[in-house]
Amino acid sequence: MTNNPNSEKAPIVVGVTGASGVIYAREFIRELARQRVETHLIVSDHARTVAAAELGVSGEFEQWLSLNESVHACVRLQRFDDVAASCASGTFRIRGMAILPCSMNTLGALAHGIADNLITRAADVCLKERRKLVVCPRETPLSLIHLRNMAALAEAGATIMPCMPGFYHAPETIDDLLQLFTMKLCDQFDLPCSFSHRWLK
Repeated sequence: MTNNPNSEKAPIVVGVTGASGVIYAREFIRELARQRVETHLIVSDHARTVAAAELGVSGEFEQWLSLNESVHACVRLQRFDDVAASCASGTFRIRGMAILPCSMNTLGALAHGIADNLITRAADVCLKERRKLVVCPRETPLSLIHLRNMAALAEAGATIMPCMPGFYHAPETIDDLLQLFTMKLCDQFDLPCSFSHRWLK
């Protein structure tokens, strides 16, 4: 593992919260593993419930990821309640963090400086250390409270990247939709991607 934030192999933190769309997180984590990027994965209790409902799995989160040996080697599963984990400290250098998907509860906590679990704490560290933080909300419609919380996070330095599929690449499957979003998320961390659906006209 490298602890140089400028390295292409520096760790990335991924927080998964209890919003719909956990399949986006699975695809991104698998892509990071394909690139051999060390990933510190934090999963909320509600995210486990959503994963069971949306993907038909239960038990350990590794089952939800369908982890194979190559993915296992890259993913470090951190406890949601472990605010003493390495990524909870500003002295632990990372490439950045993605919260994917981000619930409105987590969004509101971050916007108001509440860091009472490892996801919100690690994200708060990214903001204070001026590191890349990509927040991927998945909710509709959005209330004024939601919008104001997003604006507050954007003003604090976060990138707001809603889980919105694009259609200009003529997708035929759900995987096609996931791949476009994953590519755009990799772009945020200056990472290459195994697939490309770029607008080239």
